Amino acid sequence: MGNVEKMSVAVTLQQAAVMREAVEAGEYATASEIVREAVRDWLAKRELRHDDIRRLRQLWDEGKASGRPEPVDFDALRKEARQRLAEASRDDR
Repeated sequence: MGNVEKMSVAVTLQQAAVMREAVEAGEYATASEIVREAVRDWLAKRELRHDDIRRLRQLWDEGKASGRPEPVDFDALRKEARQRLAEASRDDR
């Protein structure tokens, strides 16, 4: 392992017991390996959340730039969607 920094991490008694069981069962070499995997998973999820936030901000900006909002006739919209669905169903046959 390259550059490492030792840190102290507090876990519950139950978490510690489960980690010890995983090490004793041979699933992991050490508890530190479990923690490193957990941090990698956290980093991946964190990056996905950041990507989602960036995308939402982009969509928000696009929506604002698209002009003033106009009222929507949801009954007409629903009717149009049902017609399109029916046409698509007929085309699939």
